[in-house]
Order: sequence, then structure tokens, then C-alpha cells
Amino acid sequence: MDDFGRPPPDDYQLAGQVHHRLRRAHQRASAIFIDLIGDSMLTPTQWSALATLHSEGALSQNQLGRLTYMDPATTQGVILRLVERNLVERHPDPQDRRRTSVSLTRIGYALVTDLTANAAAVHERTLEPLTEEERVQFMALLARLM
Repeated sequence: MDDFGRPPPDDYQLAGQVHHRLRRAHQRASAIFIDLIGDSMLTPTQWSALATLHSEGALSQNQLGRLTYMDPATTQGVILRLVERNLVERHPDPQDRRRTSVSLTRIGYALVTDLTANAAAVHERTLEPLTEEERVQFMALLARLM
């Protein structure tokens, strides 16, 4: 072990690495989302865009990407798929016509309203193996890593 408690490089174990464990936890959380959200065509990333637009109102594509931590290409793809489903609409930004503003349609607003309880159930099911104290600690630790 070195001064930081890390094993020597020849003792590398993938299963003990943070990136591997976070990826596996993400896979589990995504499977729970798909199982419980109530819309088989909705991805966790699309939900984050819809929920953000629901709480923030119309946003530029750039703002939406920043608030949901998506890169520009991913943001563009998510928006296009949501436009195809008539859940969001794009229009020139009233303050700057060079920007595109994105907002929920009535159908999108109703979908978010209808699925919010399911999204909360996803959160609860994902954290189900943890005690209440562990949940608080886990969420605080994740916030520090972000």
C-alpha cells in the first residue's frame, strides 16, 4: 500500500475500482428506471430533459444541456427525439434569435406531471438496499463527487 492506501499496480482488481462500481450502480439504476417509469420509450436522459423543462420553463438548448450535464451532441439528439414524440417544441429564442429555445408541449407537460410519482418510486427503489442514514450519506457523497 502507498501513503494513500492504494494497492500496488500489480494488485489491480477491476471489481474494486470506483469507475467499475459506479458503472454497475448506473446499470442497476437505469434498469429500475426502465421498469418503473411507465413509458417504455423514455430514457433516463430524456426524463432529465423533460423534468428540467418542467421545473425551469423554456430554456435554450445550451442551458438545458448545462443543467442536465449533457454534451451538445447528446442534448441535440435528446431534443430531436422528444420533438418527434411531440413532448417538446423548439422555437427561436425571443431574446436572441441565433439561439433555439426549447419548451414542453401540453403533451410533454402532462407526461411529466403523470410520471413524476413513478420517477420518485425509481429513486426509492434504487436506494432501497440502504438505510435512511446511509441514503442521506450516499447522496451527500455523490454530490461531492459531482
